[in-house]
Amino acid sequence: MIGREVALAAAGLVALFVGLSVVVLSLVWLERKFLGRLQGRIGPMRVGPFGLLQPVADAVKLILKEDVVPAWADKGLFWIAPILMFVPSFMVWVTIPFSRDLVIRNLDMGLFYFIAVSVVSVVGLVMAGWSSASKYAILGGLRSAAQLVSYEIPVIMAVLGVVMLAGSMNLLTVVDKQASVPYILVQPLGLAVFLIAGVAEVGRTPFDIYPAESEIVGGPFVEYSGAHWAIFFLAEYINTFVVALLVTLLFLGGWQWPHLPGVWAPVVVLVKTYLVVMVIFWFRATFPRLRIDQLMAFGWQVLIPLSFVNIVLTGIQLYYRWPSWSLSLMSLGIILAMAYWQYRTQTAPAQALARSYSQRAYSQRRGA
Repeated sequence: MIGREVALAAAGLVALFVGLSVVVLSLVWLERKFLGRLQGRIGPMRVGPFGLLQPVADAVKLILKEDVVPAWADKGLFWIAPILMFVPSFMVWVTIPFSRDLVIRNLDMGLFYFIAVSVVSVVGLVMAGWSSASKYAILGGLRSAAQLVSYEIPVIMAVLGVVMLAGSMNLLTVVDKQASVPYILVQPLGLAVFLIAGVAEVGRTPFDIYPAESEIVGGPFVEYSGAHWAIFFLAEYINTFVVALLVTLLFLGGWQWPHLPGVWAPVVVLVKTYLVVMVIFWFRATFPRLRIDQLMAFGWQVLIPLSFVNIVLTGIQLYYRWPSWSLSLMSLGIILAMAYWQYRTQTAPAQALARSYSQRAYSQRRGA
């Protein structure tokens, strides 16, 4: 009996790994095609129909590529680091549901479990940089630690705002509470904070500071190649999909909106998740990479204060039992005010330079 349970558990883990691998291949293809369309290109077209087999060819190339370990590297830590990066992104799927009946294990503290497990990946990045015995890799590892620890705070605070509204950390309960109104309409500020901080936590553009090739030669995994580098690549795309899926479950109503028969619930969740993923890819095609000082300032001076403001507004609305639209209006007001302040702050140097050139040209015309 015990052997059968172990076999079923092993089969489930293998099935989950195969499913996640297929998801990663689909995300790689979708990103290339979507970015190609945004940038006036056609994307992959050569390998397979519409280039569908291009990610498979890339995966085979990475697996067959020579795996080089630096002579001065700590080989034990060098081999463990990719595993520590990948395992947390694999473990969080234990409690993430695609429908009421399609979940591996429904945990009452599911959101707490997700937060507790997901932060372990920071250790893998720091270990990868340290064990490589490379100054550039160490610099990338330290940058990754500073970035991920900083942006983990607004992610946690945004999740706490949803927990306050739902009164539970169970993901099934959170989705059920959105049967009448999805939380994107009630707490748009929480959605904005969670999505932006989530993109930063997985290291996607414009927050891809620690793997920025043009600045620090590839980040903490600059010395990795072949299958080991592919594990980092795999973990990044899995984490991106997890962030998009949590946005769907926490703010977009999960399988409740639109409410279709039970067999269609996973399809509804997947469609919403892939739409959020396309928004994350859209960020990459639109925004330039931030500098490290801009990255840290945005996290500590903008996102973290906004996450605490979101908690305070939610607490006020719940304590005084105001209607839910009052929280929506307060959140939208904060978003508009912060967006205007950020616009003025970011464009101030360019506007000052433009005024300087205008005054110089005016002085030259008068002198002539």
